[in-house]
Amino acid sequence: MTKSVLTAVAWPYANGPRHIGHVAGFGVPSDVFARFQRMSGSDVLMISGTDEHGTPLLVQAEKEGVGVQELADRYNRQIVEDLAGLGLSYDLFTRTTTRNHYAVVQELFRGLHDNGYMVAETTMGAISPSTGRTLPDRYIEGTCPLCGAAGARGDQCDACGNQLDPADLIDPVSKINGETPEFVETEHFLLDLPALAGVLEEWLKGRTDWRPNVLKFSLNLLGDLRPRAMTRDIDWGVPVPIDGWSENGAKKLYVWFDAVVGYLSSSIEWAWRTGQPEAWRKFWTDPEALSYYFMGKDNITFHSQIWPGELLGYRGLGARGGQQGEFGALQLPTEVVSSEYLTMSGSKFSSSKGVVIYVKDFLKEFGPDPLRYFIAVAGPENTDTDFTWDEFVRRVNNELANGWGNLVNRTVSMAHKNFGEVPTPGELTEADHRILNLAAEAFDVVGGALGQSKFKAGITHAMHVVGEANAYIAEQEPWKLAKDELQRERLATVLHTALQVVSDCNTLLTPYLPHTAQKVHETLGRDGVWAAMPEIHEVTDDMPVEPVGVGVPEKGRSYPVIMGDYANQLARWERTDVIPGTALAKPKPLIAKLDPELGETGPEWAPVQ
Repeated sequence: MTKSVLTAVAWPYANGPRHIGHVAGFGVPSDVFARFQRMSGSDVLMISGTDEHGTPLLVQAEKEGVGVQELADRYNRQIVEDLAGLGLSYDLFTRTTTRNHYAVVQELFRGLHDNGYMVAETTMGAISPSTGRTLPDRYIEGTCPLCGAAGARGDQCDACGNQLDPADLIDPVSKINGETPEFVETEHFLLDLPALAGVLEEWLKGRTDWRPNVLKFSLNLLGDLRPRAMTRDIDWGVPVPIDGWSENGAKKLYVWFDAVVGYLSSSIEWAWRTGQPEAWRKFWTDPEALSYYFMGKDNITFHSQIWPGELLGYRGLGARGGQQGEFGALQLPTEVVSSEYLTMSGSKFSSSKGVVIYVKDFLKEFGPDPLRYFIAVAGPENTDTDFTWDEFVRRVNNELANGWGNLVNRTVSMAHKNFGEVPTPGELTEADHRILNLAAEAFDVVGGALGQSKFKAGITHAMHVVGEANAYIAEQEPWKLAKDELQRERLATVLHTALQVVSDCNTLLTPYLPHTAQKVHETLGRDGVWAAMPEIHEVTDDMPVEPVGVGVPEKGRSYPVIMGDYANQLARWERTDVIPGTALAKPKPLIAKLDPELGETGPEWAPVQ
């Protein structure tokens, strides 16, 4: 039976262009996973969009002297272009300022409120003294009162993993302008996480196959569960759909409540835009469906604690009981796949600190697959990884160009020169069987790694097969066989064997290097779309919704989305036999080598400091 696999990808914040640290955490790993699942025959829904509410967007708009919606529109389009250029195969990449999103967010909030899991309380809110604007928890830093670590955020301390409140921090300061925040009384709705602690713990303790760093962090959170504010004093966001609150233009839902609901709202929008309005349900309400959430490690708490808590409360499964909401029995994450940080010279990538390499600049100079390869083979899967130009150049030249590119070019060139087509093999030797078996067995090895989100292990084994194939050609010396007419059959056998292994390796590398895989597919004399690419479509925000509450955007605004026709691509996770007699053309260079000097200097737009 075909598996339904939801690939839910963290929502990039629309207050600036994306840098390579962003896509290392949420972008490339999720796409590798989704492409593999599609090739394996799963029914995949990969969704996300730009996150466009909250104080930081207001601050950036003020800094640039533009309206906040204008700013969101500009960066939404830039991010769409960046992610599509990287080849991220979203079924829908949308945004959080749509009519549909507002309606879905308000339904989730109302369901939680009706079941008693949203409780109004007077709390202490952080205010900027100079602007009077609410400061988000994440934009306040100080010393952790529990472990003494510097740089703890207002919502949690990464050092000890404990949940915090901004007012608890020692010497708190605003990350926006360095001010010491003022704390004032204000009324907010809080998600009653303690009432959900029992079912959350039961669920988390059943997650035995998660990445160890994610599971340990998530379980540690259970020891200090406290109610979390889900509304904010701000005039930019989704209105609170409760009488007495919805009329207050200065109260909105917390951006982190609204953003995670985006996984559901984007699925509903995808279903409507593809003409099958109920299709989202097979990914959300079927207990057999699988769902994988991809993000950086700073977002674990929202995906392994708060979002599952909201889903449980909406179903009425916590200590307060309650009724299931109209969306039905929404299923919890199968796995939360969190990556560590990609750093640069030991510092976390940060646009505000000038430690940054923008995706658009990288794509313009190097194209998508070199970056995808580096993230897969040397990225921050389980530990922080430092990006250096020297390491990037070494990986591209020694592994991609000299390894994979050389294998394809030398094999196809010799077959084209000597036969003009895929030759008919003779009897296979032990050496032929050995390399063919290694390639065939790699589908299980690499596929097993990809199915468990172990992307580095998968590509490492695929490149091992590439290395063994190059060694096979070196041992068999087809260039010598070509000089002896009596060895013509043996030459045909060696080259047919090598071409088959090239075909196999191309399949193994397709989730990682889809653009290159399409070129190799064509180099092998094959037609059609092997690895489908995402497409940017301009759409209109005219989805019919039944709004809950107030403030739902008017119809008619246009915006770009990423979608794609991936179902009709040819790539399948299995051996595709090379067919004798298939015409071969002289291959073009597959992967350009980089100037070694680049490793020492970096490009002009991101020089080595």
